[in-house]
Amino acid sequence: MDAAIDETRRRWPLASAAFDALMDRAPFDSIEDGLVQESLVYSHLQAGPEFKAWRAATPVAHRSTTTPPPEPVVTFGRAAGILDVRLNRPEVRNALNVAMRDEWLDALAVAHADPSLEVVISGNGPSFCAGGDLDEFGTFPSPGEAHHIRLQTSIGAAIARIAARVTFYLHGACYGSGIELPAFAARVVAAPDTRIALPEIGIGLIPGAGGTVSITNRIGVERMRRLTLSREVIDAETALAWGLIDEIAIR
Repeated sequence: MDAAIDETRRRWPLASAAFDALMDRAPFDSIEDGLVQESLVYSHLQAGPEFKAWRAATPVAHRSTTTPPPEPVVTFGRAAGILDVRLNRPEVRNALNVAMRDEWLDALAVAHADPSLEVVISGNGPSFCAGGDLDEFGTFPSPGEAHHIRLQTSIGAAIARIAARVTFYLHGACYGSGIELPAFAARVVAAPDTRIALPEIGIGLIPGAGGTVSITNRIGVERMRRLTLSREVIDAETALAWGLIDEIAIR
């Protein structure tokens, strides 16, 4: 494990150093403060050479920013006091793009408006969410504007405000935002096939969906350092032992 962390720091020194500096400030005074600090570091790295080198070497595959989705990328309905929210881009393992972000926020707005609702969030297809849509990485207008947009449209902040009423059901690949966002909720249930990782350092970034706040609050600073800098994939049993999830079960 130490060798993997050393290799990460050697290959991506700027992102690793920025992440270490951020973790030196954790745990944060509040969720809001942590999200601001994380976003500032993330925006700075988006303009940096390590991320630019990754983007230049990584072709855009799906052009999701220009092709309208054929159907809702987040579906939701309410029945018997439960708001059932489902991510619905199974063809790309529910990769989180701007359209999904906006529709997810619309679904959460229903729960914010009705305090009686319990919220259940899951994903259609082979994985809950394999992380951010790589096609959209690097399409920000400027680091400052990206920082502002990120804070104004934070799914993590929206979940945190109603966390006691939210349960996530995870399965398959749960990478990046696919674990950062569930970690804000009061209850996270994972299927036995769940695989969890934070691969962002490998593209010159840090976790940017709130994970330095949400995951750190669940597993502590040192395990958060290990998970991020090693870029290891952990299974459901390890996640349960660490407190990153609350139960292993099939929904």
